[in-house]
Amino acid sequence: MAKDTFYFSHDYNPRADEKIKRLIRKHGLLGYGTFWAIIEDLYNNANALRTDYEGIAYDLRVDTNIVKSVINDFDLFIIKDDFFGSLSVQRRLDERNEKSKKASNSANCRWSKQKKDANAMRTQCDSNAIKERKGKEIKEIKESKQITYNKVVDEILISLKDLFDEKYLKNDKTKVMFDKLLKKYSKDEILKATFWARNDDFWKTNFCSPMKLEKKNKEDVTYIDVFLAKAGNYKIPTTEPTKPALPYEGFNPLSIDLSKLKPLR
Repeated sequence: MAKDTFYFSHDYNPRADEKIKRLIRKHGLLGYGTFWAIIEDLYNNANALRTDYEGIAYDLRVDTNIVKSVINDFDLFIIKDDFFGSLSVQRRLDERNEKSKKASNSANCRWSKQKKDANAMRTQCDSNAIKERKGKEIKEIKESKQITYNKVVDEILISLKDLFDEKYLKNDKTKVMFDKLLKKYSKDEILKATFWARNDDFWKTNFCSPMKLEKKNKEDVTYIDVFLAKAGNYKIPTTEPTKPALPYEGFNPLSIDLSKLKPLR
């Protein structure tokens, strides 16, 4: 038995027991002390000691006859073969072992619960990570899908290339916005509103992104309608380059009077 317990319960009135009284009457406190010394050794040896009276007497520094009498004469111990023990000690050891077993079971239950909670937390974390990863994947798929829009949008963007920063014109949101506006406004109306605003003294510094066209002012009117109302008869500047005149443009070789040409020498 592992010697992991360094104390045992000691009744506060063992001297009231008739067996102990007889022991004390015969051997006095020396016999009483010998009895408790033997009890201590039994606790240290799983309640089983050899009936080596001389050896026990030597350890306790008492007479062998006293040891032999304490063990055999007062019905305080159970003797079997070459060993002896105590019913009282055995009962207390059993109680201690039962408590230890319950404590161990309780600890195991707490450990199992903690392990279960930890596993549940880990499972939840894994689940959240999977959801987050799937969410990112779905977002990436959506963003990677090619946005379809009216081909006129490209014409509008080309016309506006000198009015806005390139980053706004290449933005998919801008393309979607123009595609949406084309369902209500013509290409010319969109260009008219945009060109007017970008050339107006006030709006050219307050209209830096084409996305403003679909936004609304405090009166809940979209800015494209505001610009169109202010533009009036505004003419959109032509974006087509002037064709340069050719060096011999208008020349007709048939108009030459061949009679006036001098022969080559």
